Amino acid sequence: MPYPKKNLNANETIALDMHPHWWYFAEPAFSLLAGIVIGIVVLSQTDSGSSARTGGGWIALIVLVVTALWLVVRYLKWITTNFVITSQRMIFRQGVIAKSGIEIPLDRVNNVNFNQSIFERMLGAGDLLIESASEDGQQRFTDIRHPDKVQNLVHAQMEGLAIRRGGYAAAAASGAPHTGDIAGQLEKLEGMLERGTLSQEEFDNQKRKLLG
Repeated sequence: MPYPKKNLNANETIALDMHPHWWYFAEPAFSLLAGIVIGIVVLSQTDSGSSARTGGGWIALIVLVVTALWLVVRYLKWITTNFVITSQRMIFRQGVIAKSGIEIPLDRVNNVNFNQSIFERMLGAGDLLIESASEDGQQRFTDIRHPDKVQNLVHAQMEGLAIRRGGYAAAAASGAPHTGDIAGQLEKLEGMLERGTLSQEEFDNQKRKLLG
């Protein structure tokens, strides 16, 4: 389920919208598999019609039902959990019925770190730690797919936001920028266009502003 575009601000674009890594299903999936194996072993090792077979069968059935429900609930949580990076902020939203979420403006992000164990590197999963100037200070997001690439994307979006908000405002306040400043800003804009941080329309608009 994608993040609703109706919740975006004016001129805000989505750079990344993803659900947690598939490792998010590990616990209920392995529990269900273990329940199936245990049920097969119990039924195969007990005599047909015996009380042990009947009792073991009921226990195995209860385990299967509970673990299957756990897996279904985990899937509903997965499909309704979004980690989103836009041109203005980072958004974490989750909840099947009751919703909860975290929003961190990019201009308030101080540091972005990621953490991966060796096993997580093999799977392409990890944790992302965001340090910001908000009241909470730090936010940890788990089961992020390729957190190193997400870290780079956050930095790129922060750079783009700084250029859009700061560079041109400073140039307008100080009058026409020097030729060297214009060339440097154009190079940054072209790099952002190549990386996909800016759309072609945004690039053209910023270029027109820069050239007056």
